[in-house]
Amino acid sequence: MTESTAFVPERGFPYWKGHGTGNDFVLVADPQGTLKITPAMTALICDRHRGIGADGLIRALRSENLPEGQALLSFAPDADWFMDYRNADGSIAEMCGNGVRVFVHFLFSTGLVDLPEAATITVGTRAGAKKVTRIGNDYEIDMGPWRKAFPERTAVDGTDATVTLPGADPERGVSIDMGNPHTVVILPAGTPLAPLDLAREPMVSPKPRRGTNVEFASLTQPSAPEEPQVISMRVYERSVGETQACGTGACATAAAVRILSRRTDHNWIIRMPGGPVLVRFEKEQAVDGVAREHVFLKGPARMVANGTIDPEMWDLTDAPGLLEVAQ
Repeated sequence: MTESTAFVPERGFPYWKGHGTGNDFVLVADPQGTLKITPAMTALICDRHRGIGADGLIRALRSENLPEGQALLSFAPDADWFMDYRNADGSIAEMCGNGVRVFVHFLFSTGLVDLPEAATITVGTRAGAKKVTRIGNDYEIDMGPWRKAFPERTAVDGTDATVTLPGADPERGVSIDMGNPHTVVILPAGTPLAPLDLAREPMVSPKPRRGTNVEFASLTQPSAPEEPQVISMRVYERSVGETQACGTGACATAAAVRILSRRTDHNWIIRMPGGPVLVRFEKEQAVDGVAREHVFLKGPARMVANGTIDPEMWDLTDAPGLLEVAQ
């Protein structure tokens, strides 16, 4: 494909559709950064009834053509491509773990980058540069260090927030920063997650200023020590609702289980409605006596469709005011 993409709404413009373990995205190629896609337009594109339908929209552009990308290039000069990610409601998000895999697979499958087996590419996000390695049909991302978001308010049991679902008793959660915010509730091992009501946004107290993704998880039957431990998880993503999977949420969940259970396992399988991913922890080489722990996320990415957004999508005479809702 070429690197020229003209945005002319009255003529339509090309898009691709992909997913990572059921977390789906509309992707558009805009290497020069010429597309002007407003929050309201993003919300309409992601609408599952009047648009293409997706959990978010990813715009692929060269880092040099976006202010955030230009700043990132100063310390990650090999991050040629930037993942401009928007939630389904049009709001800008820092990043998305499943989205990064789909983004790299999009670049590779459309010929924008050459990525042989076992090769690594560095991509830019609003949560920093991420190194992604192609492993067969999967991609593994170095998500960088994880950290507790609010260590100053951690209770004796390791939790720092209260999470309440409609009609349910409050549960205690752990706030994890993966470049974007997460609040993880760990339920007793073997607890079935299907009965949880995630049709509405869980109430989190104290509520983080930027909002938070909320995960509910439980350990399955413990595995043998040499095998990855298995966690079941469901997630409510801020500005989206419940999704089939969340990559950063899977990483945050594994970190939260390690905190609350005081386990030191390095490999975890996170089972989500959209499918499993592998999360592993690895300490980096110490710098000035400090060795941070990185999280690696491995899972599949698939392209499922491509086409042209028809100009009739923007004709909302039968639904006046829809575009203004997201602005």
